[in-house]
Amino acid sequence: MNLRSFLKEKLVSKELDEKINQIRKPVGSLGYDPWGYNTDTVKIGYALVKQLYDKYFRVEAHGTEKVPSRGPVLIIANHSGQLPIDGILIGFALATRDKEPRMPRAMIERFFPTVPWLGNVLNQVGAVLGDPVNCAKMLDNDEAVIVFPEGVRGSGKLYRDRYQLKRFGNGFMHLAMKYNAPIVPVGVVGCEETIPAISNLKPVAKSLGIPYFPVALPMVLPAKVILNFGDPMYFPANEDLTEEEVTRQVEQVKSAISELIDQGLSERKRLF
Repeated sequence: MNLRSFLKEKLVSKELDEKINQIRKPVGSLGYDPWGYNTDTVKIGYALVKQLYDKYFRVEAHGTEKVPSRGPVLIIANHSGQLPIDGILIGFALATRDKEPRMPRAMIERFFPTVPWLGNVLNQVGAVLGDPVNCAKMLDNDEAVIVFPEGVRGSGKLYRDRYQLKRFGNGFMHLAMKYNAPIVPVGVVGCEETIPAISNLKPVAKSLGIPYFPVALPMVLPAKVILNFGDPMYFPANEDLTEEEVTRQVEQVKSAISELIDQGLSERKRLF
């Protein structure tokens, strides 16, 4: 018995095993898809994430049923917390929803795949290097894709800037229109407090070749997390749109996310 089989036997419950088996992901004879996804690794990873989801972050996810059960879809959320905790929690919420669970693919920063061991694990649980080509391939493959348009501007923000949305890129909107993919906005509340940073040492980050080097506690705090999924937004293809008009559509999505964040903040009774 190899290590993966051993961990699966010891960690994965029958309920979780059956839930993940409902999600059809075509894999090759070695158990991987072309982007490195592996079902058994997902089961082991989610068995560990479940403990964090249920007991550490005590996640409340509202509106997961609003994500279409099939076809291409972009799940657009605010980004924060120094680490991709928000993407992991969104993915788990959708993969374990009661009806028609769905395994989304998360677009991750270019930095993470360069980290030994971590990059392979992230690929095996469904993450994909976050560039437009990969995202286009995912949508063309009828995948649900998690995108954080703020990028490192959001994940590396300081605590004083919490819940202030940074600039959104326009790339996701062009892809949504090209592939006729609905956009489901998500407001994430709580991840801002998981690793609150008071400063970013840019010279250190530059010397290490990483996007930011936060001054923060060397631990992840057990903040209460609320995920609010909004109604799907549709933007039909229109090659005549100017970039300014595309930006206005992006601002509609950004506004929807802002409203969902405000909703989550009003629902949250305490930080921890």
